[in-house]
Amino acid sequence: MKKVLLALTALAAFTGSASAADLGARPYAKAPAPAAAVYNWTGFYIFGGGGGGLWSADSNVNTFPGGVAITRDQRNGGSGWFGTVGGGYDWQFGGRWVAGIFGDAQFGDIRGSLTDPLFGTEGRMKLETSYAAGVRLGYLVAPNVLSYVNAGYTGSEWSGTTHSTLFAPGGAGFYTTPSFDRNGWFIGGGVENNLDFFGIAAPGWFMKTEYRSAFYDRVTLPGTVTPAFGGGPTGTAITFKPWTQTISTSLVYRFNWGGAPVQAKY
Repeated sequence: MKKVLLALTALAAFTGSASAADLGARPYAKAPAPAAAVYNWTGFYIFGGGGGGLWSADSNVNTFPGGVAITRDQRNGGSGWFGTVGGGYDWQFGGRWVAGIFGDAQFGDIRGSLTDPLFGTEGRMKLETSYAAGVRLGYLVAPNVLSYVNAGYTGSEWSGTTHSTLFAPGGAGFYTTPSFDRNGWFIGGGVENNLDFFGIAAPGWFMKTEYRSAFYDRVTLPGTVTPAFGGGPTGTAITFKPWTQTISTSLVYRFNWGGAPVQAKY
């Protein structure tokens, strides 16, 4: 009887080992990697910032009235700083493409000289404000980094000038030119990125750096002699055709961001 029990025990142990060997080891399954962050660039935004700019202008002297050129074009210019505010709306499409419309305004102190080679005088001129409305098209070089170009309409407001010469008694102004507005067009481009790009946890906040070049129509500025020199028209006018270049950096807030970017779960 004991021999029978020992035989049955040995058979059971052998059978269990064979079954375990047949099952094999449990296969290893690696957890899927987390999906990349998904950002939505569609929505409204506002921004504010500042930067530096310069203007240059082709200028000559004409008879006034009549408009007959007396001198050749010469280049005048100025430089300074400015602030900017604005807003817009973007649409994300085709995966990585972003298109939008926007408007903004600039204000500051971009000053320069306007010379009159006929009378040998010089006056100080200032670009007081400018504004723009346009479109932009960009490509997401990274989910939270947009590289873009833009273009559109622009307007500007310029100060008048008081022309004087070193030979004027007491430094009195010899004649003045009026303030004026000019319209034109602009083209530019820049880069906009979420502040997470710099490791700053600020959902909805972005930074953009932009270059812009604006071209304006020529204007005719008749001179008026100051009372110190008898008053009345000078009989001439200075023409002025400005071109401005600016570089700005702005903080941007996007209303659609709504916190941290959406991420897929395991």
